[in-house]
Amino acid sequence: MLQRLNWPGLLFMAALLLAWELSARAVASPSYPGFATVLQSLVGDAPVFFEQIGITLARAAAGFGLALVTMLPLGIFIGRTPKVGQYLEPAIDLLRPLPPLAIVPVAMLFAGTGSAAKISVIYYSACFPLLLNAIDATRATHPLLVNVGRSIGLSRLEIMRSIDLPAALPQIMSGVRLSVALSLLISVSAEMLLSTDGIGNYLMRAQEQFRIAAGLAGITVVALASLAVNTVVRRVEQRLLAWHHARQGLASN
Repeated sequence: MLQRLNWPGLLFMAALLLAWELSARAVASPSYPGFATVLQSLVGDAPVFFEQIGITLARAAAGFGLALVTMLPLGIFIGRTPKVGQYLEPAIDLLRPLPPLAIVPVAMLFAGTGSAAKISVIYYSACFPLLLNAIDATRATHPLLVNVGRSIGLSRLEIMRSIDLPAALPQIMSGVRLSVALSLLISVSAEMLLSTDGIGNYLMRAQEQFRIAAGLAGITVVALASLAVNTVVRRVEQRLLAWHHARQGLASN
């Protein structure tokens, strides 16, 4: 376990934290709290942080989950059915460049300012990485695999489930990683705009009350939560794509 730790990276982070603390003590300004002050705020408000980051992660998970169960099948279907893509891709190209936070007024109009509005914005942000990666990966499936499936009597749905999905999974997981990161990012951002709870709202209240140490502690909580979520996603990816990594290892040898 100790051998797998990134010691150079950890030492560099420790050096940055030490430099931060020393510079804060040299400046001695309430507008520039040191690492020790932020850590004290982090520990002191730990129950509040756990509650608020839990709300934020729940919203991010809901938006991402909805995007996964809708956009993944849709992307594979569009990739396997070019005629459908001719109708849908102009709309996708029109909506894809829109910043997710730009649809907040629309979400408020139809869903109010509660969790439903925030989840809908998160859903919108998570959709396109999943959808586009699924489309491109399905279209890149080797035609020979599809021909073999047809030769043994598989239906189009069975080909999409048994051939397209496994073949596209490595690229789909790239979209999953992007969507997970966007879900957490937009969850915090949406809470800063239209929420009464969540870590984003906590950050806004800390800013309005000039509690700089508390705000930096909240940012630290977001960073730690992002690191934990990214670690979980990587572990899931390693399990799902163990066959893919093994095949790559054999090819490189």
